[in-house]
Amino acid sequence: MMEKQVPVESLDNPQEQHRFPAQQIAGVYRAIAERRDMRHFLSDPVAPEIVARLLQAAHQAGSVGLMQPWRFIRITDKALRVSIYNLVEQERLQTAEALAERHDEFMKLKVEGILDCGELLVVALPDQRERHIFGRRTLPEMDLASAACAIQNLWLAARAEGLGLGWVSLFDPDALAQLLNMPSGSRPIAVLCLGHVAAFYPKPMLELENWARPQPLSAFVYENGWPDES
Repeated sequence: MMEKQVPVESLDNPQEQHRFPAQQIAGVYRAIAERRDMRHFLSDPVAPEIVARLLQAAHQAGSVGLMQPWRFIRITDKALRVSIYNLVEQERLQTAEALAERHDEFMKLKVEGILDCGELLVVALPDQRERHIFGRRTLPEMDLASAACAIQNLWLAARAEGLGLGWVSLFDPDALAQLLNMPSGSRPIAVLCLGHVAAFYPKPMLELENWARPQPLSAFVYENGWPDES
């Protein structure tokens, strides 16, 4: 069998050898730039084959020590969906109280789309994670970081598929774990609302609602150590 010949120009320029075509590169950056934390959804169901593709994209995320510390629970029972909504609503009210002077402003925000979205997922960390010490001996929180990478994969793939996704973190993790009959030691970290949308927000919703404003990259990039801010 003849070996595949590598073009001479690729040998001279390793970057070009591994680089995606320009249109594909643009698609990656577009998905990143246009990803939004969505709260408004249409009720149309998401096709099963698309859900499967998105979960596979999530499962291909990098993980410390290849521990793959993500578990995805699809919520297909309507009563269970309502119960999860009620947990989030309880935490929404308590968060509003904790925000004190911003209470009324917060209560005007739409913080979830649980009852509206076509697909509802709960992402959790499994039990017995302490067995995985590769890369976690001094940084045990890398299990959470790895699972977040999986969520980001799913998020970007969803945007490329034309679907919105919203990460909801307003819930009591112990109460949600009990509701989902999760084993001791496991922990839910996200309720993901996934589905069709009428439109994507032109900017992050919290920016549009004047809740917060994103800061420029230059404020977050340091060189050779932490800057002296005194």
